[in-house]
Amino acid sequence: MTNHSQLFPCGRVANMLSRREWLCRAGAGAGMIGLANLMSEQNLLAEPPTNDLSDPITSLAPRPGHFPAKVKSVIWLFMEGAPSSVDMFDPKPELDKREGDTTDIQAFFGNPGPLMKSPFSFQQHGESGQWVCDKYTHVAKHVDKMAFIKSCYSESNDHVPAIYQINSGLPRPGFPTAGAWVTYGLGSENQNLPGYVVMGNTQGAKGGPHNWGAGFLPSTFQGTLFRSQGAPVLNLKRQPQITKQDQVAQLDLMAKLNDEHMRRHTRDAEFANRMQSFELAFRMQKEATEVVDLSRETKATQQLYGIDNPRSKSFGSKCLMARRLVESGVRFVQVYSDGEWDAHDNLEENHTHHCAATDVPVAGLLSDLEQRGLLDSTLVIWGGEFGRMPISQNGKGRDHNPKGFMQWMAGAGIKGGVSYGETDEIGYEAVENPVSVNDLHATILHLLGLDHERLTYFHNGRSYRLTDVAGKVIQEILA
Repeated sequence: MTNHSQLFPCGRVANMLSRREWLCRAGAGAGMIGLANLMSEQNLLAEPPTNDLSDPITSLAPRPGHFPAKVKSVIWLFMEGAPSSVDMFDPKPELDKREGDTTDIQAFFGNPGPLMKSPFSFQQHGESGQWVCDKYTHVAKHVDKMAFIKSCYSESNDHVPAIYQINSGLPRPGFPTAGAWVTYGLGSENQNLPGYVVMGNTQGAKGGPHNWGAGFLPSTFQGTLFRSQGAPVLNLKRQPQITKQDQVAQLDLMAKLNDEHMRRHTRDAEFANRMQSFELAFRMQKEATEVVDLSRETKATQQLYGIDNPRSKSFGSKCLMARRLVESGVRFVQVYSDGEWDAHDNLEENHTHHCAATDVPVAGLLSDLEQRGLLDSTLVIWGGEFGRMPISQNGKGRDHNPKGFMQWMAGAGIKGGVSYGETDEIGYEAVENPVSVNDLHATILHLLGLDHERLTYFHNGRSYRLTDVAGKVIQEILA
């Protein structure tokens, strides 16, 4: 992408001034006036930019990728807290045989117990014969649409840095997340809604807004947090005592004042971003409210997502809203599960609860997307920030495990009913075709028509990308 490092300095640490910026600031700008006059006389002044990234409306306009692609939008079902692969989709017969054996595996929280077999039973499903536990029976009907990536690994065994890494590629805050990179690269189909929407954990996602931030990219591309009930964004609705005409008049006046400011401070890109965010909020007042109005859906559709069941109502509502958002042209939607799959004390109880909350909604989303023809253009991703240990913790639980876990993808561009990679015989460590977070991101970008090595942004003296200096596309799961 184009180098706009001068337009978008780092938020917390100011960049060094360029010579041109120094001329702008020194002597009340007299030096720049003189330079502009000299350049004008020699016809050296550039034409005004026609696609300035400092304008969020322009920057969010849809743009072509590096090459044609089937995927137009992404729904990422993020299972915060880390579900256990060996208890969900990747049974290990050797783990069953060796239950109770001691190992030298070190646990995150100490005091590791012996190996523990899964408390769930498994069956094979679909023509592909993929294994699924007995708590995910509705999702199991869709395995022939899915590509299972069973050999993922990451760097941190702590939730917050691990969530940062799965979202941004690095286990530290302050870097652009995948959704921000995608909207930076492709824009969005609907200018009345954000290009990147997040529906968070009802308890609050660990790590907070950094999980959907834009980092050093323009703030236009950061995720917008939506609520699944009521007003999608707090303070979005116009106050009843203010008429629409009054609001339009206020916005017109502010636009005039802002334009005057921008004429004096032409390089204040962050101000331009903030200015346009209010314009977007005004346009969202009608469309965003309609998108989250699930009463517009039939009773049968609501039941398909499990909204009629108290256990699955919350996550089902978010999944249905995700479908409505991509149908309305939103580019990237991330849906966090409620609570945490963090099964330190009792895995059977924890995972039974979360499976009940997500099984019907996830299956309903896949069915609904397929029925509407949206699965041909939408990529669905399921997974957490890492996995869980094959050893026991506190008798019935499992500790964190970044060395071997799984994700699955379904939808546009995906070869269904396949598995890629393996962990060892007890499910502890990726040993066959290990997949890093960089590889995962490279594959997502590729499916969207973006070359992960070419999608870059110049910042602090170097060109950054989502995959940093690594990453390879997992060709084996592509259709």
